[in-house]
Amino acid sequence: MMKRNGLVGLGVGGWFTLAASFAVLAAEPQLTEVAGQPPAPEFALTDADDRLHRLADYRGAPLIVNFWATWCAPCRAEMPALQRAWETIEDEGIGLVAINVGEDADAVRAFLERYPVTFPLPLDRETRVAPLWPMRGLPTTFVLDGEGRLIYEAVGEREWDDPRLLDRVRALKTPAGMEQAAR
Repeated sequence: MMKRNGLVGLGVGGWFTLAASFAVLAAEPQLTEVAGQPPAPEFALTDADDRLHRLADYRGAPLIVNFWATWCAPCRAEMPALQRAWETIEDEGIGLVAINVGEDADAVRAFLERYPVTFPLPLDRETRVAPLWPMRGLPTTFVLDGEGRLIYEAVGEREWDDPRLLDRVRALKTPAGMEQAAR
C-alpha cells in the first residue's frame, strides 16, 4: 500500500489486482452452496389475487425462491432479469417464485404496473415465513432441488437470465447435477 497526502492507496499493482478480482466476480455469476443442504422451510402464502402457493406444490423439480420487497432498489433492479429467466425456464420443469416480504397486495399491484412479471409473487404480509429461511437481507434467492433442499443461495442482485447461472439450476434436474451439488 502507498500513503500519499495522508491517504492510503493500493498502488498500481494493488489497483490492478483489485480490478482483476472485480472482473472475475463480474464474469462468473455467483451462487453459494448452502452447507448441509437442509430442507427448505415450508410456506403456504397467497398472492395479490388470493391464489395459494405452497412449497409442497413445487416438489419434484428445481425451484428458484426469491425474497424481495418493492422498496428495495436491488430487488427492483433484479426483477426484469428474473422475468427473463422465467421466460427461458418455465417450459423446462423449473419453478420460480418471488416472495414479497412485509407488504400488502396493493403495494405489489402498484409494483407490477411498472415491472410486469408472470411468475408467482406470494405475499409474506406479516413477515412470518422469511425469518424461517437463512436470509441475510433483500434480495436473497435460494435454489432448491426437486426434494426441496436448499442447494444454492444468492445474496444481492443477480442477472438470473445469465445462461451460466441457469445451467447450474438446470443441472439439478439430472442425477449427475445432484451429485455435484451434494459435494
